[in-house]
Amino acid sequence: MADILASIPLSAIRVFEAAARLRSFTRAAEELGVTQAAVSWQVKALEKRLDQALFLRLPREVALTAAGERLSRAASEAMAALRTALSDLTETGEGVLAITTVHTMATQWLAPRIGGFQLAHPKIAVRLDTSGHLVDLARENMDVALRNGEGAWPGLESHYLFPHIHTPLCTPAMRARLGGLHRPQDLLGAPLIGAPEEWEVWFAAAGVGERRPGAPRLAGDSQTLEIASALGEQGVALASPILFAADIAAGRLVAPFETYAHYGGGYWLAYPADRGRAPKIRAFREWVLDCVAKDPVLQAYPRRER
Repeated sequence: MADILASIPLSAIRVFEAAARLRSFTRAAEELGVTQAAVSWQVKALEKRLDQALFLRLPREVALTAAGERLSRAASEAMAALRTALSDLTETGEGVLAITTVHTMATQWLAPRIGGFQLAHPKIAVRLDTSGHLVDLARENMDVALRNGEGAWPGLESHYLFPHIHTPLCTPAMRARLGGLHRPQDLLGAPLIGAPEEWEVWFAAAGVGERRPGAPRLAGDSQTLEIASALGEQGVALASPILFAADIAAGRLVAPFETYAHYGGGYWLAYPADRGRAPKIRAFREWVLDCVAKDPVLQAYPRRER
């Protein structure tokens, strides 16, 4: 066995791993920057060395044989371990940390705090992505994510930050205009902002089930937009008292009721499991978790993880 391993070049394993993962010699060639013929030659040489077929050559595609499937799993694990080891050896912590998150988390929680991370780590630049789709950290050149969900994502390590909760928020003037909002039932005739199904969850949590609220007059694609409408005296928005804690503390917004509704899971820090030791990711993880531990606002809300 040792003789076989010594006779197989790493380049052949690298080519095989790409072809097996992509199920295509052509796409593997594009990824590796070589010709399709070079990929085919490397695979044939590897099959000859092992004395068994690894791929079935079909008219327009290739498929793995049973032996190919077995070797593919091992090759993928080995290449991932090698990439991680090389990164740990060569990365100094300098460079760019690419963070992906939702717009509201970025503007209301991360942006006001990220300066502290940059002061502590001046050699790490930050690139922030707030695209609406769920980014694949393994394929889209992102280092870490701050995302909402249950925290169980394949291939990712995740750390719980705080719960995903909403409560009605409005300006003091709007509260006065609506008669003070003394009971949750007082919102049934109020101008509401937010998704109807989310309001139904909150009314159920508040024990209001005998009547349905009117259809919200506005529903945006982010809490930030909906709260902007509430700050413009357009109505009562349903949003996170954690993410908008600064507006509440400053008196720009009020939370008329102590009732808040859980919407499943929470907010998490996530990153590829095989990248957790990278200095820039480790530095960001320690900083984020320290921010959460020291945030007095979060002490009012119980942890609700998986």
